[in-house]
Amino acid sequence: MSKIRLFIARHGETEYNRKGLMQGRGIDAPLNKTGIKQAEALAGYLNQYQVDLLATSTLIRAMQTAEIYKKNTNVRFLKNSDLDEMNFGDYEGVDYNSVTNELGGIVKEWQKGEVFLKIPGGESPGEVFERADAAVQEYMRSMQKGTLVLVVHGRLIRILLSEWLGYGLKNMEQIEHANGAVNQLVFNGKRFDPVYLNKTDHLINLPS
Repeated sequence: MSKIRLFIARHGETEYNRKGLMQGRGIDAPLNKTGIKQAEALAGYLNQYQVDLLATSTLIRAMQTAEIYKKNTNVRFLKNSDLDEMNFGDYEGVDYNSVTNELGGIVKEWQKGEVFLKIPGGESPGEVFERADAAVQEYMRSMQKGTLVLVVHGRLIRILLSEWLGYGLKNMEQIEHANGAVNQLVFNGKRFDPVYLNKTDHLINLPS
């Protein structure tokens, strides 16, 4: 396999993001006005590259973000539920600040290495990595070389990058992500090397 350039971007903002509500696999909210502007800025940034494959989750916020980029290109576009956000189970749709203690306890267990501990009614980081990594690896095998763009979700980005970059899932909280941000990696057939992480320059001075 030749080198593959991988861009992994987070979707634009939704009202759930703006209000600080938990938004996992079971919440299918669209982009808000700010999110659309972020998606347009992301598309403008990606337009400088020749992209061979665009893949996204099956959730509206990710598909909308990807489609704003896709409309000005002829890139092959795939949607895959294995790239959906983590299932936050009982906490989906809940104000993050109202469950800080409960979630904090779960995160502490993950940080101890208990990465297959599930959120009540939801998934574990280990399960999410297995499904999403398998999907991405299959895309890269089918491509052999070129550029792949993934438009996905915040927690999923933390999960994938922490493993791919050697931090380990227990250290995924070290990975930063923002709505509309993008990460660039190069895969040489054996490992991922980061070019930059959580790039947001293209989001500065968005039109009001």
